Amino acid sequence: INQSLSELDASLRKLGTCLTYRVGSMPEVLAQLHAEHHIEAIWSHEETGDRGSYDRDLRVATWADQEKIAWKEIPQNGVVRRLKSRDGWAKQRNIFMAQPLTQPPSKMKPVPSIETGKIQSAQDLGLEPTTKTDLQIGGEKAASRTLSSFLDNRGENYSTEMSSPVTAASSCSRLSTYLAWGCISMKRIVHALRERQAELRERKAAGEPIGAWSKSLRAYDARLSWHCHFMQKLEDEPAIEFHNMSRIYDGLREDEFSQSRFDAWCHGQTGYPMVDACMRALLLHSWINFRMRAMLVSFASYHLWLHWRPTAVFLAQHFLDYEPGIHFSQFQMQSGTTGINTVRIYSPIKQVKDQDPSGQFIRSFVPELAGVPDKHLAEPHKMTHAEQSHSGCRINKDYPAPIVEHVVAYKKAKTRVYEVRGQKAAREEAVSVVKKHGSRKGSNDRNRVP
Repeated sequence: INQSLSELDASLRKLGTCLTYRVGSMPEVLAQLHAEHHIEAIWSHEETGDRGSYDRDLRVATWADQEKIAWKEIPQNGVVRRLKSRDGWAKQRNIFMAQPLTQPPSKMKPVPSIETGKIQSAQDLGLEPTTKTDLQIGGEKAASRTLSSFLDNRGENYSTEMSSPVTAASSCSRLSTYLAWGCISMKRIVHALRERQAELRERKAAGEPIGAWSKSLRAYDARLSWHCHFMQKLEDEPAIEFHNMSRIYDGLREDEFSQSRFDAWCHGQTGYPMVDACMRALLLHSWINFRMRAMLVSFASYHLWLHWRPTAVFLAQHFLDYEPGIHFSQFQMQSGTTGINTVRIYSPIKQVKDQDPSGQFIRSFVPELAGVPDKHLAEPHKMTHAEQSHSGCRINKDYPAPIVEHVVAYKKAKTRVYEVRGQKAAREEAVSVVKKHGSRKGSNDRNRVP
């Protein structure tokens, strides 16, 4: 945050003004500024945030109305506030994205005699220094460099390399953090993507080879649309941050929460190498790719039978690109509580074989498994005592045994979810959920009435 603010302040100073910093609660901070300088209007970005920001906005709206101060919120993406119906939403989103980019002013007038305050350090705010490493750099310049490197170079094999944690860190766009913190706009990314696609079409028409670019950029374009699609869900129903999107699933997991299983999952000590490697990578770097996020959530919700709310809060505290609308919508989708999406229970064993067969990623973050042969890496607990000794990885001493048995946990979870899903009431409620939140792009499995 401070990297982004410092860069923004430097840019504003070139235009003749600067940032003003305040620490406090809303709307009390605004009230103090109003008393000192008389606020004529408030301009801000339009946010689809979590309950804290939602309640803050309600307080600010009430105060601004009482003071007869106009508050103008500027849309930032394809989310439509006060959407009446999901029908036609995609068209509205695409129209917004096609609009010209707003150009910055050439000059700005500073507020006279205002005390600017100062940027707040972690120490100022009573926060402990971070122990995370290799984090993305904040600011618009870093966002622009990341966008350019993806569209010009890194993204060619995006469609085939985004799923594996071995290749995803470089082949994914890595723009999610910059979108979440407002360092770059969705519209700017879409415009840059369209320009790159047009360039590639011209090169192809001229007979030049363009490799896998077309397929990869189509896949990326779809995910940019999904970004807005999932955020719209929280905008339309803020309460899904806390309760099941389909209320028929209330009570499914709430009374069976296991603190020991939760702790093992949080610390990457489940005995499943891919799960543990992903969690440890996240705790260290604050980013992992989408498929591995889905696997972490699936494993917690199905294999460990943990309710999604505590696990969602934990991961929200560690994702540098935490975006509430996507986060809670996806958590419910991967936990099977939307009632309209395909139930996907990831096999942590299969994911090793599919996404990291040589153990490059796993051994980087779970060094206890460094000497384990590739053939045992997905299930090191199945090694004989002699093999464990030879590999330097003794189960339950150097590395934990699986906290649940995959086959048993998988079957039990699937049975319990489908017992609810098969009820008439569940099918009836699914119709309502599709009407409110479902995609309108045909019969894809992102929103299917069972």
